[in-house]
Amino acid sequence: MSGVEGGSDRPDGPTGGDPRRPTDGQGDGTPQLPIRGPRQPEPMGVQRPGGGGLLLSEIVNGAVWALASFFIIYWFCQLFGADDATWILIAIWLVSGAIVFWRGMDFLLSRFLFGLRQPTMVEGQRLMPSWHTVATRSGLDMNTYSLWIQNADGATAGVGAGNTVTVTGWAIFTLPPSHLEAVLAFDLATHLHGRTWLSRLALWYSVPARLVALGVRQLLKLSRTIPAIGCTIVGFLLMAYIGILLFALVFYDSLAVPLLYLSPVLLPFLFGGLAHWNQRMADRAVVDMGHGRKLLEVLYGWQGQHQEASRRMAMTQPDWLAGQPSVSERIRALENYIQRS
Repeated sequence: MSGVEGGSDRPDGPTGGDPRRPTDGQGDGTPQLPIRGPRQPEPMGVQRPGGGGLLLSEIVNGAVWALASFFIIYWFCQLFGADDATWILIAIWLVSGAIVFWRGMDFLLSRFLFGLRQPTMVEGQRLMPSWHTVATRSGLDMNTYSLWIQNADGATAGVGAGNTVTVTGWAIFTLPPSHLEAVLAFDLATHLHGRTWLSRLALWYSVPARLVALGVRQLLKLSRTIPAIGCTIVGFLLMAYIGILLFALVFYDSLAVPLLYLSPVLLPFLFGGLAHWNQRMADRAVVDMGHGRKLLEVLYGWQGQHQEASRRMAMTQPDWLAGQPSVSERIRALENYIQRS
């Protein structure tokens, strides 16, 4: 329709002229302030989210886990008297890294090492819109990655294997789609550097150390749930470890072997520091991908819901012994990085 009463719904310029006329002030010379919207990610070939800091943290983290696995294999070989077979077993372990070229390795590690599960139909329906948005903004093919669920109550999930993107059960049933995008972007950021087979290789070489760490966590969990049994087992293993360490100090001429046996005491502190660093770099990558403020809201929401539990945990376990930095630390670091960006 035309005329006064049936004009078009499209707003015209100041004179009601051609709708193609520029409306940003460039046509009449009027200076305009730039409109600041959500940060759009750089093309993947130009700049990776997180920059070199995230890549360096992943390389150092993978190298330390692999080195810990080497120490564990060597330590067990020496413990059971397999001196002649030590380097043969280490060579077999190194050659076994060829398994990373098998695509089924992602499912194997995700399901049986990290205890993840695939989403149900309802969970998939909740995740897919947010996952499609994150993959599109990152310029990635969403079918290249598989979604997994971590049965945890945290805001963000832990490490994943290969082309897997992981979210927690708390995030799925608590967060709206826009905030789910930030959680998905957090885990996706750790997969955007380097080649997939390199990350799989680092993860495969870390399996011995992760299995030992899993066993230690299960023993500590058992000592809390059934103190009579758990504390007995933990005490027996601790006394055996101290005896082996004293034996190495007395009967070995060199200090290299005793220091090697001392590594299980020192490595947890190193792993804790690396986990802090890696997670902070991943948070920065989320900001670079344009989801920083949403991730900040997710962390604030999680902190509000788990304030009492966080207070009890702080009384029993200091932050520097935790596997991940506290939420309050992540919030402060994220706020500072957003302000500087």
